[in-house]
Amino acid sequence: MNILFLTLHRISDLSERGIYTDLMREFVRHGHHVHIVVPAERRFRESTKMLKTNDAQILRVKTLNIQKTNLIEKGLGTLLLEYQYQRAIQKYWKGIKFDLILYSTPPITFNRVIASVKKRCEAKTYLLLKDIFPQNAVDLGMFSKSSFIYSMFRKKEEKLYQLSDYIGCMSPANVEYVLRHNPSVKAERVEVCPNSIEVDEKNLEYDRDALLQKLNIPMHKLLFIYGGNLGRPQGIDFLTEVLAANEERFDTYFIIVGNGTEFGKMERWFYDNHPRNACLLSSLPKQEYDNLVRACDVGLIFLDKRFTIPNYPSRLLSYLENRMPVLMATDMHTDIGAIAEKNGYGLWTESGNLDTFMEMVDFMATDRNRVRTMGEKGYSYLITNYTVERAYRILMRHFE
Repeated sequence: MNILFLTLHRISDLSERGIYTDLMREFVRHGHHVHIVVPAERRFRESTKMLKTNDAQILRVKTLNIQKTNLIEKGLGTLLLEYQYQRAIQKYWKGIKFDLILYSTPPITFNRVIASVKKRCEAKTYLLLKDIFPQNAVDLGMFSKSSFIYSMFRKKEEKLYQLSDYIGCMSPANVEYVLRHNPSVKAERVEVCPNSIEVDEKNLEYDRDALLQKLNIPMHKLLFIYGGNLGRPQGIDFLTEVLAANEERFDTYFIIVGNGTEFGKMERWFYDNHPRNACLLSSLPKQEYDNLVRACDVGLIFLDKRFTIPNYPSRLLSYLENRMPVLMATDMHTDIGAIAEKNGYGLWTESGNLDTFMEMVDFMATDRNRVRTMGEKGYSYLITNYTVERAYRILMRHFE
């Protein structure tokens, strides 16, 4: 099939690791022709251009800044995306008849381009639902349900669901949420198609002690790592409470790696408090970050407790791939913690419950064998449930 994939993710080469590039490589392995449309945001000073590789064609479309920018430019840039993508596809791929259109949220503003290509090519459409907007913005207090902004984006969200022949959700709680809040969406069109990766079994050698020494990280403490976005959805205030509480311990160390809108806030906390049991790293080369994750013992996931939508952060996959148990502090609506506890690879508490979270830390720190056992359970669960091979089968059963 000719596959058209629309995303906000910045992809330069299909060899990169990530939930979208891994899935696209799986399509290529099965003989499909993959065409990917991605933004070339204003800050990178690039014009619209097409990159051809042996594996895929990648169309990079010049846009406004959509990520890591102010709300006004982000909103305007998001609204303009469908026009910019549609114009670029018409220019570069007008003669291609696409069989399947894949697209991920965010954003929810691909309606025009999806409808246009679907009609022209009589293509099937599949939404990879990674983000439920605008409700997530309402949860975080960015605007209210009575606002014009909410009404406008909610109509776009409903239209996106109508355009989608199938909707793949990250977890059972996501499926239940979509069906409960969108009565017009038929249940047979919605399914679990989880975040997935191509598991890397190469296990490249690296010098753990040298890496930790280079980053001034103690070698003999139990190492907890948080890697990924540091933004409002992550509930950074509770993360800093955990870091402060961990200062009373002598056997555990927290490593925070990432960037995002709240990085400055986190940086100020480190500057003001000078913690001895934690460090903050803004960014690392990809291989060095991967090695650092491998060097750690326990993964961390934080989400703002105000969320009424069930998020399912993809950073979980990296932890499971590296055989690490996971501690989670989230809202009451996501099922990421319940799934982890049921399958023995993680512990969960509601975000804001500091005493319980520190009990979870103690539970890990008092038994290294337990850490290893839970990590192996997580890896087994990943192999069974979160591989791109399985996600590909879920998708393709509708089209074969």
